[in-house]
Amino acid sequence: MPAATRLGAHMGSLAPIIKKDAQMPLLTASAQRTTLAALIAFHILIIIASNYLVQLPISLFGWHTTWGAFSFPFIFLATDLTVRLLGKGPARQVIARVMLPALVASYVISVLFQEAVFRGAGALLEFNSFVLRISLASFVAYVLGQILDIQVFDRLRKKRQWWIAPTAAMIVGNLLDTFAFFSVAFWNSSNPFMAANWVEIALVDYVIKLAISLMMFVPLYGMLLNSIVRLLPKRAALV
Repeated sequence: MPAATRLGAHMGSLAPIIKKDAQMPLLTASAQRTTLAALIAFHILIIIASNYLVQLPISLFGWHTTWGAFSFPFIFLATDLTVRLLGKGPARQVIARVMLPALVASYVISVLFQEAVFRGAGALLEFNSFVLRISLASFVAYVLGQILDIQVFDRLRKKRQWWIAPTAAMIVGNLLDTFAFFSVAFWNSSNPFMAANWVEIALVDYVIKLAISLMMFVPLYGMLLNSIVRLLPKRAALV
């Protein structure tokens, strides 16, 4: 049996479970607190990494993009699992608690390692408007993209086909996130290359994110959810 067929058959067992648990969290209060703490740390880590990597342009099949296109889809994977397992409210709590720490951490890391070159601690003593603009753009894009992702996923989570909600949420969430970020960060930027090419880079960045999300992260979402659900009867903390 082909791999795709095996995955589809394997994930088919999720349908009744998803339908049954569409309105209730799958974790206890204690497990929710632990999970939320881990998700907050994970979101901050991915945002910091993506803000650093977005400063590194690459050429892919003749199109301009950045390394950040390969890291940020992890955020949407984590958010969609959060909505499925804990509900829309806790997912919004993650966003609220991540925003400011991620903004500060992103600025510090991006100043210290601007354009992949370590600038030294002294760089923090100088105001860097270019990096601050990237950090603010990331802040705006993260909030808008994640709120939209949560809203779309929550509306579609009751569908019998498990893949509809994460697919639709990743498509629209990544679209808003990508163009919000690049427009705020690089429109009329002090970086001549990014100012001249941000629309092309944003478009290619979105296409890459979308391809990665649909080919890798949607199936990964299904496998992770299936694994978590199968653990529920075996782990008291998850009952």
